[in-house]
Amino acid sequence: MARSKRAKTAERILDIAERLVQTRGYNAFSYADIAVTLRIRKASIHHHFPAKADLAKRLIERYHERFMVALESIGLHSPDPKRRLRRFVQIYSDVLRDDRMCLCGMLAAEIDTLPHQIRDELRRFFSATEDWLTPILASGRRSGSLSFAGAPATEARLLVTALEGAMLVARSYGDVGHFALVADRLLSGIGIAA
Repeated sequence: MARSKRAKTAERILDIAERLVQTRGYNAFSYADIAVTLRIRKASIHHHFPAKADLAKRLIERYHERFMVALESIGLHSPDPKRRLRRFVQIYSDVLRDDRMCLCGMLAAEIDTLPHQIRDELRRFFSATEDWLTPILASGRRSGSLSFAGAPATEARLLVTALEGAMLVARSYGDVGHFALVADRLLSGIGIAA
């Protein structure tokens, strides 16, 4: 029972920290912010995550795991590359509509101030996302449903980078529509009509 309660507390800490990073950034929150929200002592947070870098590393790992599950779900529900790419973009749009940013995109904006182990986890997240996109793009080009210049891996990198940037800029405008216009243009550029 005590182990279950500890696990629930750790998950609640991660939930609060995730929202704080997605809305404020890594450097703009502290354990005190989490403690106030959860009505626990900072020492309780340190018990689960001794240092803020430990918390951030686990946040990225959890976010990465959940993101990959979402991507696997896309693959299970549609073999069509166009539909898969639309659903991929929808993940980003849904996060933005929830007044959040991609956790890893938000952290990447602060890369120079992050501990090295967090930087490594960020690179793993972005690489895995590009690796998921690459065969979809290659398949779409082979079937003639997608058209783009260059290698599929380069196009995957372009899509991830552009979507992350579009989220940041749309947030500065406070307008999800700004993101939607950019996302639609990206997709139409490879043969996916809006």
